[in-house]
Amino acid sequence: MNFWVYLINGISLGSVYAIIALGYTMVYGIAKMLNFAHGDVIMIGCYIVFLTMTRYGLHPVLSVLLSILFCTLLGITIEKIAYKPLRRALPLAVLITAIGVSYFLQNMALLVFGADTKSFSNVITVPGITLADGALKISGTTIVTVVACIIIMALLLLFINKTKAGQAMLAVSEDKDAAQLMGVNVNATISLTFAIGSGLAAIAGVLFCSAYPTLTPYTGSMPGIKAFTAAVFGGIGSIPGAFIGGILLGIIEILGRAYISSQLSDAIVFAVLIVVLLVKPTGILGKKMHEKV
Repeated sequence: MNFWVYLINGISLGSVYAIIALGYTMVYGIAKMLNFAHGDVIMIGCYIVFLTMTRYGLHPVLSVLLSILFCTLLGITIEKIAYKPLRRALPLAVLITAIGVSYFLQNMALLVFGADTKSFSNVITVPGITLADGALKISGTTIVTVVACIIIMALLLLFINKTKAGQAMLAVSEDKDAAQLMGVNVNATISLTFAIGSGLAAIAGVLFCSAYPTLTPYTGSMPGIKAFTAAVFGGIGSIPGAFIGGILLGIIEILGRAYISSQLSDAIVFAVLIVVLLVKPTGILGKKMHEKV
């Protein structure tokens, strides 16, 4: 029975990684850049929920909605100020800028919120369920996390495949210049991508802090790195790949922690990634890209 408990916990953790990875994979798939500040947007979103609930006494649902709105606007602002001027720059310049934005957000959080660890209140009040005559308990947080992940992935796929804005994203991901010639507003499309990714980061942050209720300016760093690993694992640029990669990564981490070593669980995760990339460099659902020179 312990195995099933670990498996459910792994799926729950993996669902959080998958939601974060969806933000990574959307930005990379469309803008062809890695937004390493994504994990810090998660942390900012958690602080917004924490402050609005503890200091202003807002309802958890309203706090989460404000967090999503703030992170969405933050994502758009970051894209406009930091990344838009580098649209034609070398990938290394964009990468260095992304790391700089990450450090900027972390240090701003240190100045504004302080370095002390804060206790994050669980915003999820859904009751859990008990199975197998009480031997298997599934918490409400786990249920909400998994369901939210599935719904978000399904809505993203519908949005991209069935709406004009989604079709514009697909066009920009194929060829920015050709899309612009066909009347697509490339800048607005990329900004929309950052807005969606940052909104998802806020949701993932709330779910993660509800399961692991400690909050510091570095809260988003490790989940962000692991979610990036999940995106690469599943095939970066692929929405179903991000979902599969996140779930598998969460399961591997929890099972590795339970059956091998809690201290080596992170190393096991990254070791599996290395093996996957050696066998299939594009990831599970990734496609090979051919560039004409």
